[in-house]
Amino acid sequence: MNPTAGAGSPNKITTVMATLKYTTREINGNYKIKVSGLFDGKKVNTLVGVSGFLKMVNDIELCNRLLDRAFATMDDKVVCKLRRGLKISFYVA
Repeated sequence: MNPTAGAGSPNKITTVMATLKYTTREINGNYKIKVSGLFDGKKVNTLVGVSGFLKMVNDIELCNRLLDRAFATMDDKVVCKLRRGLKISFYVA
């Protein structure tokens, strides 16, 4: 064992692949996803699909939490605000 090999070293091989809890068909069939706010220093205000949602949030676990929140509620609209300035709205389709 190399004593200098830490968690971030290239010698340690770990593959952890997080996946979405819901299929893209379920998500797109149930919701229209609108993203607004700042993304990469630019203002955005657009409807996105699942791939655009994943690209903007950039964290699978956070996406799963937001989707759990949207699927758990019975409202027509669920708004989730992130500290980085993004506002994600899930509208029932």
